Amino acid sequence: METTSSVDIKELNERIHKSSAFIELLNMELNKALVGQKTMVERLMIGLLANGHVLLEGVPGLAKTLAIKSLSTAIQGRFARIQFTPDLLPADVLGTMVYNPQAHTFNVRKGPIFANFILADEINRAPAKVQSALLEAMQERQVTIGDSTYPLEEPFLVLATQNPIEQEGTYELPEAQVDRFMMKLVITYPKKEEERQIIRTNLNPQGMSKINPVVSTQEILNARKLVREVYMDEKIEQYIIDIVFATRFPEEYKLVKLKNYISYGGSPRASISLALAAKAYAFIKRRGYVIPEDVRAVCHDVMRHRIGITYEAEAENVTSEQILNEILNVVEVP
Repeated sequence: METTSSVDIKELNERIHKSSAFIELLNMELNKALVGQKTMVERLMIGLLANGHVLLEGVPGLAKTLAIKSLSTAIQGRFARIQFTPDLLPADVLGTMVYNPQAHTFNVRKGPIFANFILADEINRAPAKVQSALLEAMQERQVTIGDSTYPLEEPFLVLATQNPIEQEGTYELPEAQVDRFMMKLVITYPKKEEERQIIRTNLNPQGMSKINPVVSTQEILNARKLVREVYMDEKIEQYIIDIVFATRFPEEYKLVKLKNYISYGGSPRASISLALAAKAYAFIKRRGYVIPEDVRAVCHDVMRHRIGITYEAEAENVTSEQILNEILNVVEVP
């Protein structure tokens, strides 16, 4: 851990303020197509800058596809949409070996996973074989086809969607896979004024504004390195550890009543994701250092899918959101 004396906060702050200028450009471009989904766009950027994947839960029609498609256009990245269905096979996602009768050889035909931005639509509709194939791509950033392993392009971001209404014909995602999503966002309906703006934008005689490329993929990769340089004090580190440990051992934080509601708490991956997301959030806010508000701002999105709730909690309608609220109210802020 670097100490304050070994890090010139002022110099780092100035460098990050200058290097993060593209965030405003990106926001302006995305606002042409997206209305009222500021949080979703911000969290997508955090996932992109922190090299993490995002799981979205929301009813159809809330601009989830439009968001990632617009982001890929603005960043000059390749976009692929995979519709997950019960009859989907791993080869439909990853690719396969195709026999060439003229040359009597097998050639590799790469699947849609070989893109920068992947929209895994209704991810919980695909069976376990497809989920495990996607898991290697998400975690290892590589794909195995036949005897060969192929690295995926960087940046690589998986945005997976889940419909919370329909449960028929769906498969619950394995905990190991859910944990590999850096954030889980719950998307809600837009406000009345935002809905009015959405109608006007879509009924515009000139059509919707075209998204222009404003950032290169190389700039994103450079920004990722800078995100890791964002200064995080030991007190902030301790704050993150306390939040995660309170999900594992609530009684140690005088939250005895939560013990019966939590079946398992956040893993070490939760601590890493919370720290990285807080750094990326500080970068988006054009700061070279993390403050407690950064941690609190991303905490629910990073932690909500990492807390297992018991049958007792379900019976009493206690959600992971409420558990996190209790923890954030009790854990001491530095």
